Parts: sequence; structure tokens; C-alpha cells
Amino acid sequence: MPPPPPPPLLLLPLLLLLPPLAEGRRAAMLRMGLRGSPRGEVSPAFLSLTLDASLARDPRYVALLSNPKLRALATALSPGFLRFGGTETDFLIFDPNKDSTLEEKFLWELQAQQEACGSRPAFAAVEKLLLAQWPSQEKLILAEHNWKKHKNTTITRNTLDILYSFAKCSGFHLIFGLNALLRKDGLQWDSSNARALLDYCASQRYNISWELGNEPNSFRKKSGIYIDGFQLGQDFIHLRQLLSNYTLYRNAKLYGPDVGQPRKHTQRLLRSYYVNGRSATREDFLSPEVLDTFATAVRKVLEIVGGTVPNKKVWLGETSSAYGGGAPRLSNTYVAGFMWLDKLGLSARQGIDVVMRQVFFGAGTYHLVDANFEPLPDYWLSLLYKKLVGTKVLQVSLAGADERKLRVYLHCTNTLHPKYREGDVTLFALNLYNITQHLQLPNYLLSKHVDQYLLLPHGKENILSRSIELNGHVLRMVDNKMLPELTEKPLGPGSVLGLPAFSYSFYVIKNAKAIACI
Repeated sequence: MPPPPPPPLLLLPLLLLLPPLAEGRRAAMLRMGLRGSPRGEVSPAFLSLTLDASLARDPRYVALLSNPKLRALATALSPGFLRFGGTETDFLIFDPNKDSTLEEKFLWELQAQQEACGSRPAFAAVEKLLLAQWPSQEKLILAEHNWKKHKNTTITRNTLDILYSFAKCSGFHLIFGLNALLRKDGLQWDSSNARALLDYCASQRYNISWELGNEPNSFRKKSGIYIDGFQLGQDFIHLRQLLSNYTLYRNAKLYGPDVGQPRKHTQRLLRSYYVNGRSATREDFLSPEVLDTFATAVRKVLEIVGGTVPNKKVWLGETSSAYGGGAPRLSNTYVAGFMWLDKLGLSARQGIDVVMRQVFFGAGTYHLVDANFEPLPDYWLSLLYKKLVGTKVLQVSLAGADERKLRVYLHCTNTLHPKYREGDVTLFALNLYNITQHLQLPNYLLSKHVDQYLLLPHGKENILSRSIELNGHVLRMVDNKMLPELTEKPLGPGSVLGLPAFSYSFYVIKNAKAIACI
């Protein structure tokens, strides 16, 4: 006799057999879909990173990627993609014959003397000089971005070497954006510079994927060149044919187009920032209305893609909380985590395959790691996400609270984490209320143990702090190469999940036996 078919997906309601809360408030009741198939699945590289091509505005500063602390911080967020792109992509000219500066030659010699992923103690003197000069360079980059001024920059072999070494040694796959503004008679793409760059990368056996141009919809604004969709398609075909001439790149991935707006100027597409970094307020970062604009934009994007090229994967090629380099004193603080964590949750729920954080390190205030190589709150939030959240997306909803202000997401747990196994689930929640909120698990999960990872700001700045606590312990690196333990707080069976005002947290429900996760 054949076994009975598996039960259908059920959203199991909470049975109202709950103890009253001490404060007299009823907990918001969670409903979870743990049986049947997951509602979706994202790439194992779902949370990936970018480096903005503006870092190469002066190629000397690319050398900062050799810092061992920066590499340790990147490695902890692997695996993933590392996209080297942005507006400056289309103003980079590769010159394989240009002499490097004295500093670049020194760095080149260091690399030749040591293992590709080894430490470089002799680099410290050059690094100290570059870091002292970096604030001025950062101001220049941001000023040129705000003034919409763009000029060509020459990059050398050394730039490519350090960039590729950083990606490989940190466990990331490099996606390199090629200059698409080099044109013959203002129309057909001139691939000669790309060919020179490909020749060099192939000679070094660099395993790279490729992209052509950055936001071609803005070419006219930044360069006076207009390229229509047909010509852009011809350019991508041209690049694919060029790649086929290289044994190493014959089957290399080619990504794009990276489009900024799907229709006129009404919606942002893959860039999908919420607010202007120069005018954003703290209230914007805590506004359900602002957070919901992202879901609306993604829905429109997926409709366009679904009607044009069904089943094509959609990525967020570069994204953060605020465009224009981020919002000063906001994008680099605890409060930025609301937009970032909500974007990760919404993207996975709506079917975005990969989300690339703009930027890992570089100019502005939306970076994960600052100019002193110190990880910011969004870094620690990203690290917890990578460690705890798996690729399978599950259904979750709640009753008893406004779901726009108490936002919840559910995934299968990342079973690469040594403490967890198949069938465990990870809930993450954001509380936009100005008072503590409580979450109650469904009745059938009340006997389960839960690990809490509650993130709160550290210091008198409160939600504008650049320091963060995990379950009451301040997160900071142990030394330049070692990250701290991300220690859970065990909650006993039947515990109500308390989420303080303006906070976010992860909860791993152990032994949930979710069929969708097995």
C-alpha cells in the first residue's frame, strides 16, 4: 500500500492557551508555514558585497584592500559575490603598459615576495600614509559624485592584482564592471580596452565574471551619450563573443544590464535606495511607509521582468539605505539596520535572488567597515544574517500587532552553523513601535528551545550609536584577525519573545522539524 501523500501547506493558527503577560499586554501571535514546500529559495550567495569603482579614482587607495583586518572582516561574510562597479566603472581605462607609482611598485614587490593570501607586515608604513591621506580623497570622491563631475581614470595591472587577491583570499567571486562608454562614432561599443584587460586577466588565470557598464539608462546624464535598448543588446552580444575567444572565459557569467529605472523617472530598479542621503532623517529610517516603498518597487520590477524574460533571476546589484554616499550620522549607525534587515527580508520574500550591499569599504557613510577598518552596526547585522539565515524562505504572519510596525520574516536556519540542523527555523523581527512588543510562538512550538540573538545599540547615542550589543555584550574584534563569538541567549520552552522598542533580533527555533527545511 503506497504511503499517504504529504500534507498540504498549512498556516497553523495559534491556539489561545497562553499565559498572560506580566504587563497585561497580549503578545502578537505568530503563524508559521512549516509544512509542505517553502514559499521560495534564494542563492547561497544571497547577501553579497560591492566595492565602488570610485575607490580606484586614485589607484593607490585600492592597496588598502591588502589590510589583514579588512580581509578578516570580509572573509567572515563569505561566500558571496564581490561586485566592482558603480558610476566610475564607465570612466576607468586599463593601461597594461603604464608605469606604476613608487608606492604601487613597492606594493607590487611585496606581493611578489609573499604568498597571495599571506600577511604583509612591510605594508604597514605605506598603509599609514594612505590612511592619513584618505579623508581628503574621500571628500574629493563625494564632491565629484554630488557635482556629477566625471573624468577618466587610468588603472594598472596592480589595481587588478590587489582587487582579485582581495576577492579570492576573502572567499568571494569577483564580478568586474567593464567600461561601456567607450564608443565608436558615439554608437557601437569599442571593446579594444576591454580586450586588453581580458588579455591580462586571462594571462594571470583570474577567475572572474563580467558586467558591461553601470546604469546605462543614465549614460546621457553623465556623459551625453544615449544608448537605446537595441544597441545595448548588441553590445552584450559583442562582449559575449569576445569572452568566447578566451578558454578561461568561454563559460564565464555575464551579468546585466544594471538598470536604474524601469520606466522614465518613476521607479528605481535594481539600485533601490529608499531616501536621499543628504536629506534623510532618523524618522525616515524608522518609517513603515518608507520601508514599504521598497516592496512596491520590487513588485513592479518583477512584473516587468516576468513579462519580458520569464524565470530570469533578478539581483539588487548595489543597494543600501540612502543614495548619495549614505546619510551622515545615520547610515553608519544602529538605526540603519532597520532598512538593511527589512530589505533582506523583503527581497528574499519577493523573489530577489542576490542582494549586493553597497559598499563593503569605501567613501561615504553607507559602508559596512569604516576608514579605520572598524566594523559598523550593519556589518554585525550582516554577519548574524549570514550565520543564521538559510536560503529557503517560509511563510510567516502575525495577529495582534500592526505588521507594518512589527515586521517578521522566517527562513530555514543555515545548517552550516555548527549548532543547528535541518528542520530548525530562523525568525527575524523588527520592532518599529516605541514600546516593547512581545511575540508568541504557535502552540505546536511552545515545547521547543529558542536561541535569541538580540541586537541593541551600545552607548549614550542610543539608536544613533556606531556600536552595537549582542545579548548585552558589545561586539568588537578580538584583534586584527579574530572576530568575537556570536553567543546566543537560550530561551526555555514556552518563552514569550520580547523585543524592546526600536530594536531587531534573530530567533532560532531548534528542533522545529519544519518539513519545508528537510
